[in-house]
Amino acid sequence: MKLIIGNRAYSSWSMRGWLACKQSELEFEELVVPMFDENWEKRREGDEFAPSLGKVPILWDDECVVWDSLAIVEFLADRVGRKRFWPEDDSARGMARSMAAEMHSGFAALRRELPMNVRRIIDSGPLSDDVRSDIDRILQLWAQARARFGGTGDYLFGDWSAADIMFAPVVTRFVTYRVPVPPFAARYMEDVLHHPHVVEWIELAQDEPWVIEQYEPEKETEDAD
Repeated sequence: MKLIIGNRAYSSWSMRGWLACKQSELEFEELVVPMFDENWEKRREGDEFAPSLGKVPILWDDECVVWDSLAIVEFLADRVGRKRFWPEDDSARGMARSMAAEMHSGFAALRRELPMNVRRIIDSGPLSDDVRSDIDRILQLWAQARARFGGTGDYLFGDWSAADIMFAPVVTRFVTYRVPVPPFAARYMEDVLHHPHVVEWIELAQDEPWVIEQYEPEKETEDAD
């Protein structure tokens, strides 16, 4: 398999697709393509990008091509067994899938106003009402999952699952923009940030040479650890 991803520092959807591939434990080659550079538009027109209309991530498995992070999760779950990605309990699995789908389609204000940047800690200033609403909803979902199905595990449904993969870039955003969260969420975020796959992604992002100015603060504050 080959996974095409964008910049690790900025591409939240690429992070989700990559985490899914790591969770599958299948061997895969990865190709990082810098987004929005002078060759971006030309590169998007190439054969490897054509099926996805130039979007990342893209997973190629021989002649089979899968794009969109949630589709990659489901494709890999079919390959290796759904228990590796989703809770075994029917009620927990239903909630996990609902949360993943809501993350996939919602929270537009958060995406727009707090773009992913795992290399910086940024003083965002006052948050808009729409962003606060998105944050409140995310915290509500996390609290419900942890209370109902988290048990003694570290993650939303106890064990690491597709739901955690979908929300991992949100965790990095909350860190980047110093979003205040209640203690239960802070503990969950700490566990996500210490998951070995998340650690690896963030570490690799530090070594990328590319900078996308539109995702950088006008006044830099400090580098992330």
